[in-house]
Amino acid sequence: MSIAPYPDWIRPPAGGYTAEDLDRLPDLPPHTELIDGSLIFVSPQTAFHMRTLRRLERALETAVPEGWDVWREMTVRLDRRNRPEPDLLVVDERGVTGPKQTFCDARDVLLAVEVVSEESQQRDRDTKPRKYAAAGIRHFWRVESDDDGRPVVYAYELDPATGYVVSGIYHKQLKVDQPFPVEIDLT
Repeated sequence: MSIAPYPDWIRPPAGGYTAEDLDRLPDLPPHTELIDGSLIFVSPQTAFHMRTLRRLERALETAVPEGWDVWREMTVRLDRRNRPEPDLLVVDERGVTGPKQTFCDARDVLLAVEVVSEESQQRDRDTKPRKYAAAGIRHFWRVESDDDGRPVVYAYELDPATGYVVSGIYHKQLKVDQPFPVEIDLT
């Protein structure tokens, strides 16, 4: 039995990959992200991640204003070398180009949500928020598990001079007016 060779994309090109490369590389694992020109492969998710994501998605879908849509696990092109995949996005429907669309542009994103996993803590707490802010995404929620396995939402709003600033930390109930009114039971 012969072992198949590694795919060509295992060796990045000089200068790294570009946002457009994600659509051209054959047989990439699902949910592959691009950070600073490097391919990032996502580990299997936990029950906490799945349940929290489902709860947030349902609540956002009922609260999102007309003209906006909630997208789950879709990449967002921040710039030429960065195309991460937030867990949830609230996207301007005018940026939707059709059923074969594989990403959205940062200019069309109102809110990006990351549910933090153990393997993604550094990216979700530091790398991605800095990049989302630099790309002009106005609102960001980071969701982590407390000691009892319940979600805690850290809500941020973009300050154009300094990046994101905390607009609230929510333990039992997320109730915000920005980026639009929404109330979510976190218990």
